[in-house]
Amino acid sequence: MLFERLKKPSPRILLIGLVIPWLSAPLLAETDSAKASKKSEVLVAELAEDESVEDVEQSAPLQTKGQEHKSRKPEAPRGGAGVDTPSAASRKVAPNIDLKQVAPPPEAQVSTPADTDADAAESEVMATEAVAEPEPQPEPEIREGKVFTLLDNDVMPGTSTRLAWTPGIQIAGLSQTTPVLVVNGINAGPTLCLTGAVHGDELNGIEIIRQTMYDLNPEKLSGTVVGVPIVNLPGFQQGSRYLPDRRDLNRHFPGSPNGSLADRIAHSLFENVIRKCDMLVDIHTGSLKRTNLPQLRADMNNPDVAEFTRGFDRMAVVHSSGSAGMLRTAAVEAGIRTVTLEAGESHRIQQHQISAGVNSLTSLMERQGMISRMFVWGDPEPVYYDSDWIRADHGGILFSEIELGANVSEGEILGYVSDPITNAQHPIRSTSDGRVIGMAVDQVVMAGFAAYHIGTEAEVPGE
Repeated sequence: MLFERLKKPSPRILLIGLVIPWLSAPLLAETDSAKASKKSEVLVAELAEDESVEDVEQSAPLQTKGQEHKSRKPEAPRGGAGVDTPSAASRKVAPNIDLKQVAPPPEAQVSTPADTDADAAESEVMATEAVAEPEPQPEPEIREGKVFTLLDNDVMPGTSTRLAWTPGIQIAGLSQTTPVLVVNGINAGPTLCLTGAVHGDELNGIEIIRQTMYDLNPEKLSGTVVGVPIVNLPGFQQGSRYLPDRRDLNRHFPGSPNGSLADRIAHSLFENVIRKCDMLVDIHTGSLKRTNLPQLRADMNNPDVAEFTRGFDRMAVVHSSGSAGMLRTAAVEAGIRTVTLEAGESHRIQQHQISAGVNSLTSLMERQGMISRMFVWGDPEPVYYDSDWIRADHGGILFSEIELGANVSEGEILGYVSDPITNAQHPIRSTSDGRVIGMAVDQVVMAGFAAYHIGTEAEVPGE
């Protein structure tokens, strides 16, 4: 009797036998395609001085009015695919979200082995059917303004969204995306890009970008604002200025698709994000236990850049022609008006410095016609065409006598270096009349350490 029952096929077993072959084919295909799309690139493992020291000292002198400035290179066509950008056929419409709302954390993707139990198979069939038949979504409404395409997403006019950029340099199974904030205005206008934490330990810029971006209303914005708060995500996670290979990312732009780790990250960011912009503000802080007065670093030999600096309210300008490999230098050579905004010191969140940065970016957007607000401009800050770093001649503990932003005279004592063993006191004196636009925090220093940055208002040629 028992043998006779086993010979008869059960309807439940027949159902499973029909379902599992049909279900396994698309799942296996999807797994193979997913693995093929995640290819890890080979990682290749020079430290450079901070821009606030060597690069300012080595800046080319301001040219006279009659001299020709370096001609800009023709701007690369906007909207083209970059190294990490899929083909146009796979573009999708970015969702419209409120950046002020708290975003849910990414859900963990957990894969479970196939269950041979009949109940598990039936539940998988039901789940697959539910995914296979999504509810129809309404077509996005295209209003005035222009559709902004970035990272293979179309951002509709009058919307704000979060996108994801990945340079494709990490282990495929452990790769992380870098958030990119986009606010595309209801009306057409220029594209402003904001980048922060190119050095992973510079925190003020992250908060400057967050406060600026989250305060924008796409319904009242003309043009587009793109914010990358944390460019150097590996350095940020480790609290380090540098990349994992100990390279300074801000010495490798515009990068190379086949170079070092820093070259590849720089190339991916530059081709996929930076080239889409008309204007760029790269936000930094002081390094090596130094702090900077809120200021712009700009090549004042370039008339377009010099005019661009006039849009920043209450922000001192330090002439710096820049160095090869800097994001600012590479962007200007690509025809993008670019300045570096310095504010405060690394490893800290300083609200006074952050407020100054947000205020200057708000004034810039108002000057560029991107926003319309009741904005009260302050007295213009000076332009420092000359600046010098004053170095300590002795080792010891630095004790400053002046504060950041103070006006000083030639020969004035700026601070002392005290020898804790011999009790010798070595004064550091200003070498010129000017203003303290950068300085070292009190700390142990060695001979040759750059302690005070003095900006001098030189006479502008031709005026």
